[in-house]
Amino acid sequence: MEEQFVLDTRLVKARFGTLLDSMPDGIVMMNSAGLIVLTNNQAETLFGYTRSEMRGQPIEMLLPARLRDAHVAHRSSFFAQPRVRSMGAGLELNGVRKDGTEFAVEISLSPIVTDDGTLVMSAIRDISERKRIEHVLQEKNAELRVAAQAKDRFLANMSHELRTPLNGIIGFAELMHNAKLGPVSESHKEYLGDILSSARHLQHLINDVLDLAKVGAGKIDLHAESINLERLVGEVRDALRTIAVKKNMSVDVQVVPELRAIVGDAARIKQILYNYLSNALKFSPENGCVQVRCDLEGEANFRIDVEDNGIGIAKQDLDRLFVEFQQLDAGSAKRYQGTGLGLALTKRLAEAKGGRVEVHSELGRGSVFSVILPRILHVAGDEPNAGLAAIVAERKGLR
Repeated sequence: MEEQFVLDTRLVKARFGTLLDSMPDGIVMMNSAGLIVLTNNQAETLFGYTRSEMRGQPIEMLLPARLRDAHVAHRSSFFAQPRVRSMGAGLELNGVRKDGTEFAVEISLSPIVTDDGTLVMSAIRDISERKRIEHVLQEKNAELRVAAQAKDRFLANMSHELRTPLNGIIGFAELMHNAKLGPVSESHKEYLGDILSSARHLQHLINDVLDLAKVGAGKIDLHAESINLERLVGEVRDALRTIAVKKNMSVDVQVVPELRAIVGDAARIKQILYNYLSNALKFSPENGCVQVRCDLEGEANFRIDVEDNGIGIAKQDLDRLFVEFQQLDAGSAKRYQGTGLGLALTKRLAEAKGGRVEVHSELGRGSVFSVILPRILHVAGDEPNAGLAAIVAERKGLR
């Protein structure tokens, strides 16, 4: 056996010795008996043994003691059917140094056929630092998740506490504005109207914060129902008519016939469309036109495009559009009011419904904001949707 080992050593050294010493990974070659035939300089550095100390020894000397017996069986199985195994094959592997310290490794295996039998070349890489960084990142991600959950709980609690007194303000202001508590002069009615308008705007912002918190916590409620999309778009347009009239703007709506019946969450689709359309009106010049187009998107989805001829968005700013509390003109003297919640909430709502958002814009020439949603919304545990889905499928011509 010793004679065979010497022959193998000379053969491998002659063919591979110089090349292996130039490689950045530790190289350890063994024969079918599991004995180390050859190592390179990096293997000496990794394991702390000299070449002479490793040569002729079982490969298991480089493994932690608890893994050695099992490895003998793995080694025999590998030589029975030798094959290439690439680096980072998903295995959790450890090596052990001469001083007994363990370290994480990645290993690739390459069988080499020689006249004296099959040898296996192991390329060994120390990934201890990478594992350490991964562990730190996992800890930081866990901390961020906890912080995000705390933020969502805070926002949800604060939103609830703010809505309770605000609803009271709105209720009493409505009673007074409508003269339910006695006659009101025209000037007082105008002021009460301003109070109502401001309070409802604040209520809308609080609702957005609450919805963001719910989506972030995975607690957003979705309700599937049969929807006439053309009618729904018309309702949103009518809700924003006052803004359009003040700026002498037109809102054109086009809905393909196939989308007159879909299954979705009407309230959430309205919310998404309201955010898109109100932004389009806000950022467009007077006497302009906004177009709302609803069209098919493949077999299972539909899309809503809201196009304006407004101020547009610079390419470098597009990635910030759908981030909470971020506004592109965030200076103290910004021209356009808002909190930066609407688009962030739109993106979260679309993704919660199995959809996505898109935006195409050119600075100074306008923007197209889009949402792509499923034509049939499936809500877990909501069996009645099957009947609605059947109706929509029939109208789509799928049945």
